[in-house]
Amino acid sequence: MPRGNGNPLGTDLRAKTTLIESEQQRKRVVDPSRTRYWKVVNPTSRNRLGQPVAYKLLPGSTPTLLAHPDSSVGRRATFATRNLWVTPYAPDEQRAAGEYPNQSAGGDGLPRWTAADRPLADTDVVLWYTFGITHFARPEDWPVMPVEYAGFTLAPVGFFDRNPALDLPPSPAHCHSAP
Repeated sequence: MPRGNGNPLGTDLRAKTTLIESEQQRKRVVDPSRTRYWKVVNPTSRNRLGQPVAYKLLPGSTPTLLAHPDSSVGRRATFATRNLWVTPYAPDEQRAAGEYPNQSAGGDGLPRWTAADRPLADTDVVLWYTFGITHFARPEDWPVMPVEYAGFTLAPVGFFDRNPALDLPPSPAHCHSAP
């Protein structure tokens, strides 16, 4: 927030919410400088505070596809040029790269499906989250690579009216228990 009377120290922050209403708005890329995340919200199901329940997808460190767009990989893996795609649920849409990516000329799967720009509001949606790593080998990786982490977190938002752990009884070995 801008510095001023309401923010004299310049430390106030606000989350900016952008509603994704159609598939053409669905191409999203992780932006670590903004702590970008995505929420899938059910506006008809509200918690005791009157807020809609949601799931929050928190991305991990993940690059988009680094292969050249004209390469065979770049043409067949267009889905990997964005971290998040959103489509309405369709039972025949099961693979981000299409049914036969190795035999494809490219453009199948998510690029083809989302070209229709179907509406996303008030329907069951599918989040297609692309994550991975770009691994540059180190001497320590030979002959066996120890580990490389990749992933994301899917967290509930607003399903509980308060922290569900607050009503748990203390354990017998709790630090404030009598000996």
